[in-house]
Amino acid sequence: MNKRHRLITTSAVLAFAILACGGIDLPSIGGNDEPEFAPILEGPASDDPNEPVYITGTIPFTSPFFLDGNAEPFVLLEDQAGFVARDREYVFPLEGQAIGPVELIDESTLSFSLALPAVPQGTLLDVDQDGEEDRGVMIFQVAYWSNTWGGPFLEERDGRGWSGAYTTAIVDGERDGEIEGGHLMIWAPDDQQMFPSGFGADNMLFTEDDPLQAVPAGYNIVDLNQDPFLVYKEAQPQFELLEGSGAVKDYIDLSYEEAFDRMFEQVSVEYPFTAEKNLDWQAIYDEFAPRVADANNDNDFYRALRDFTYAIPDAHVFVSFNPDVFFEEQGGSFGLVLKELSDGRVIVTQVLPGTTGSQEGILVGAEIIEWDGQAVSLALDNVDPYLGPYSTEHARRQGQAVFLTRYPPNTQIQISYQNPGESETTASLTADIEYDTLFESIPSLTLDELALPVTGEILDESGLGYIQVTTFSDDYNLMARVWDRYIQNLIDNEIPGLIIDLRINGGGSSGLAGDFLGYFFEEEFVAYQRAYYNDDSGKFEYTPFPTRVQPGPLFYDGDIAVLVGPDCASACEGFAYSLASTGRATIIGHFPSGGLFGEVGQGQYTMPGDYSMQFPTGRPEDDNGDVVIEGVGVVPDIVVPVTEDSALGIMDAVLQAAIDALSN
Repeated sequence: MNKRHRLITTSAVLAFAILACGGIDLPSIGGNDEPEFAPILEGPASDDPNEPVYITGTIPFTSPFFLDGNAEPFVLLEDQAGFVARDREYVFPLEGQAIGPVELIDESTLSFSLALPAVPQGTLLDVDQDGEEDRGVMIFQVAYWSNTWGGPFLEERDGRGWSGAYTTAIVDGERDGEIEGGHLMIWAPDDQQMFPSGFGADNMLFTEDDPLQAVPAGYNIVDLNQDPFLVYKEAQPQFELLEGSGAVKDYIDLSYEEAFDRMFEQVSVEYPFTAEKNLDWQAIYDEFAPRVADANNDNDFYRALRDFTYAIPDAHVFVSFNPDVFFEEQGGSFGLVLKELSDGRVIVTQVLPGTTGSQEGILVGAEIIEWDGQAVSLALDNVDPYLGPYSTEHARRQGQAVFLTRYPPNTQIQISYQNPGESETTASLTADIEYDTLFESIPSLTLDELALPVTGEILDESGLGYIQVTTFSDDYNLMARVWDRYIQNLIDNEIPGLIIDLRINGGGSSGLAGDFLGYFFEEEFVAYQRAYYNDDSGKFEYTPFPTRVQPGPLFYDGDIAVLVGPDCASACEGFAYSLASTGRATIIGHFPSGGLFGEVGQGQYTMPGDYSMQFPTGRPEDDNGDVVIEGVGVVPDIVVPVTEDSALGIMDAVLQAAIDALSN
C-alpha cells in the first residue's frame, strides 16, 4: 500500500480483531513507556442502545493519484498508540486491527462500512498525565488503507505511525502530523478513565497541559472540533473521511484572473526549485497575467496557462491537454518519425503508409538534411516541444525531434533528404491530419496494452536475468507479488547478474519503488529527504521522515545493471538513483533519466475550463543538502551512442552494453 500524504514511514500491519472472553488486567501506556499490545480482554457490560456498533460513511477524493494501484482497499480502526507516543516507527499489531470494506460509488467518492468488534484489541493508553498507572483507553481513528504486500492484511512494509489523510481526524502536516480536529473513536474498559477535553495551551493533544474529563465505559466518539471536546455515543455513526493536504485546490468556479492569481500566489512560494532554475516570479507574472486578463474564452485561457508552464523548466509542471488547441496548432504531420543520432545526423526511423512522406518516396533510414529552409540541426533548435516543459536539455532535445514534424493541418514545407544509396532530393510536403506518428514517437504509448507492468526472463546466451518495470503506478499488489517471485527465482537459480530495464517508466509510487529496492540491500539506508514550504515559518522545512530503503524479505546479491533514458521519470529515477548512489548497480543508457523529481501530491489544481494543473512542492535533497536528480537526471556510468542500427531498432545497443558489462 502506498497511501498518499499519509504521515507514516514505510511499513505497517493490520487485521481483524480477535474477540474472546477473559478477566485479564491490561498493561497501559503512561509517561514515556513504550506501547504494549493489549491481551484479549472482556468488555464492560452495557445496555445502552446508543453504544457504537457499526460505522458507515464516505471518502470523497479529488487527488488524481488516489486510486493508483490500490487493488485491495479497506478502512481500518487505526490504533493511535503511535500518535500518542509521537512514534513514527509504531507498527500496527496484526491481531489488534479491525477492517471494513470500501466501494466506489462514483468517480470521486468511496463508501465504507466498519463493524466494530465487541471488544477491540488495541493498545490501552494512559493519557491523563497524572503520573499514576491507570488502565487507560484505546484510541482510534477510522482511516483508509490499501494492501500491497503479503496476505489479505497489511504487513510491515505497508505503513507505520499514524494516518495523515483520508481519516476521521484532521492532521496538520506542517506541524509534524499533529491531530488538530475531526473525530476519534475511543474505548474504555470501565467508567474510571480520563481523556482530554481540550488541546491545552500548547495546542497539542495528549500532552501535560491537556484539561481532562471522565469518559463512559465502552466505545465513545470524541468530537475534537468542539470546545470542550464532545464525548458521545451513537449506535451507527456516519463519518466523512478527510482528504487532507493532498486535496486538489479547486478554483474552477472563479474567474480566469482570480483563479490564476490564487494559483500563482501559492505556486510562487511553494515551488521548490526557484533558485536552481533561476526563476523570476514577478517577471513571469508580469508576462502572463495580462494574457489571462485578455482571455475571452477557455481556449485563450488554456493557451495562457500552457505558456505559463513553459516558463518553468520542470517536466512535473503541466496543464491538462486541450485537443482542440492541439489540433489547431499541431494536428498535421507528414507520416515521418525522426531520430537524432549521436553524430548529429537526423534520420527517418518510420514512414507510415499512405501519408505525404510515403507518397513522396521517403524511405526508412533516409537522412534529413534541411527542414523548411534551415539546416536540420538549426530547425531542431528552434522547436518548442508541445508536450513541455522539460527538466533537462537532453529530454527537451528528444521532444524537439518529435515535434519538428508537427504543424497546423495543410501547412506546406520544403525539405531536403537523402534516401539510403541515393542522392540528395528536395521535396515539398503538405501536413495531413494524422496522429499516428506522434503516438509512435512517444515510447510509453508503444507498450503492449496487455503486458504486465513487471516482466522478466533469463537471457539465453548470457544466462543473465532481465526484468522490465514500466511503471510504479499500476496494481501495487500485483506488482509486488510478481517482483517477489522474480527475485526468488533469481536466487533459487543462482542467476549471477540482473538487468533492470527502466527506460520506459513514468514513475508512480516512491514507496513501492523503495520496497522493490529493499531486495538488493542487507542494511537500511536513507536515500534522500524532502523539504516542503511551511506557511507558518515561511521557509522550506524537512519532513520528519526521510525516504529510507529497508531490507526486503529476500536478498539478491548478484551484480546489477540498470537501463535508463529520458522516459525514466520521477519515482523511476529515485529507484535508479538509490542503486547508483550506493554503488549497487551500473547505470547504462543513451542519455540520463528525465531529471524530474519534485514531489507533486500537494500541488494539484483545478482551474476554470476544467483544466487540471500540477506543480511540484517537495524538494529532494541528499544528506549534504544538495538537490538530487532534478534538472540533471540519473547519469549513466556507461553512455551508449545512438547509431543508425540502434535508432532503427536493428539492435538494442543499450541492452547489449549491459550484457557486456555484467558478463565481463
